[in-house]
Amino acid sequence: MLETFKATARKLPNGLAVETKARGFKIIFDEPPALGGKDQGMNPVEGLLCTLGACEAIVAAAFAKYKGFHYEDFYVELEGDLDLDGFKGVPGVPKGYQEVRFKMHFKTEESQARCEEFAQFIESTCPIFSTLKEGTKLVCTGVERHA
Repeated sequence: MLETFKATARKLPNGLAVETKARGFKIIFDEPPALGGKDQGMNPVEGLLCTLGACEAIVAAAFAKYKGFHYEDFYVELEGDLDLDGFKGVPGVPKGYQEVRFKMHFKTEESQARCEEFAQFIESTCPIFSTLKEGTKLVCTGVERHA
């Protein structure tokens, strides 16, 4: 069953801050002062890392019982390499992450092998992991001018 999710992102009046909304929830994104922002929130590339980690944590929680995997605590450490020269328009430099690394941490009595098996299940089930790994079609559905 195909489900359509919706969100908006609106540039705020001052600096580089952007307010995003989905289902009545808000997140403010900004840049640190070194990148021209006022540090009112994480920047979008940090948000992407957080989104991946959050999705993996939700998959773990949603499927642990079904998979017979028991844990007390779970978290993900994430980091990504992004060359800011790409963002600045330097030719030949990628604009996005060149690599994203993450480590899953389980507090559990399960064996290391079971943890690794469950981690592979999380990766194979996580929609954000799939979107990043496989890519997704991006379609601009229009550009509207408002006076």
